[in-house]
Amino acid sequence: MSEFDPKEQAHRRFNPLNGEWILVSPHRSKRPWQGQQEAPDIAQRPTYDPTCYLCPGNVRANGEVNPSYEGTFVFDNDFAALTPEVPVGSTDIGGLLRAEAESGVGRVICFSPRHDLTLPEMSVPDIRRVVDVWNDEFQTLGARPDINYVQIFENKGQVMGCSNPHPHGQIWAQRTVPSEPAKETVQQLAYFQQHGRSLLTDYLEIEQREQQRTVFENAHWVVLVPYWAVWPFETLVVSRRHVQDITQLTSEEKDALAEAIQQLTIRYDNLFQTSFPYSAGLHQRPTDGQEHPEWHLHMHFFPPLLRSATVRKFMVGYELLANAQRDITAEYAAQRLRELPNVHYKQALGTAQPAKQA
Repeated sequence: MSEFDPKEQAHRRFNPLNGEWILVSPHRSKRPWQGQQEAPDIAQRPTYDPTCYLCPGNVRANGEVNPSYEGTFVFDNDFAALTPEVPVGSTDIGGLLRAEAESGVGRVICFSPRHDLTLPEMSVPDIRRVVDVWNDEFQTLGARPDINYVQIFENKGQVMGCSNPHPHGQIWAQRTVPSEPAKETVQQLAYFQQHGRSLLTDYLEIEQREQQRTVFENAHWVVLVPYWAVWPFETLVVSRRHVQDITQLTSEEKDALAEAIQQLTIRYDNLFQTSFPYSAGLHQRPTDGQEHPEWHLHMHFFPPLLRSATVRKFMVGYELLANAQRDITAEYAAQRLRELPNVHYKQALGTAQPAKQA
């Protein structure tokens, strides 16, 4: 019998952050595709759109008027999924039909006054301003006694359900710790108690030795395709220093985070020369009053595109009924991203409108 080759043959990989397995089937990447194809996002948007709810000076859906902001702009979500005024209560029928009231806060962060800019087209100093907002919002919301987790995230692109193309992200802060961070808390705590070091500290050491899945790195952050990645070009942005949350970063580390985000998202756009869709978000310690020394700050990027700007990965069938599965290996995805230019393709082609520098 021939020797097992993970580059060519099906195998499982374990995700130590959530304790789950993923099936990798690299031989399936050669199959023909006659399924759904998405329309690539190549729209040339104006710098200001008078019909946009998020542009400076415009009227939002609830009738409020945005200020004429010149940097970032943060406000309470007009259609928040979580609200603070929820009466305490629960139901339990036979231990099987259970529900409990959930309260929280929803916030929107406009990254820039420019309607046409996304993170890869913004300057590092302008992205740093976004990082500073994340810091301030995490600190403010996390200090509230009714908030035990602060989830900062961005949905980019219509294919990821984004309802407005203006560059923006969201914050959902709530009473309980949601499922994914809760899984990561369990896994990181078990590892920390056993080894006395953070799980991601030791994982980074392995990745730095192997250098197979690294996409970009600077003095303070490493961007890589995790060994256990589910989405085709999924990445993980990990701080070199073991810190629990964004407020513990130095000014230099925040600058470096802004650079890492810019360099990663430029490569995403360059991969298929389109505005690359994704869902991304920070994972950091719960704000439940505990120290959580096991937590190690990191950021996930989950992009759906698979083969081109028009072919996406679908989570269906086996993924819904069994467990996650991917075709291309993490090593191949990292190599593709790593070898891309670090200059945005629009800038290289001379079609980009100059972004304001801070």
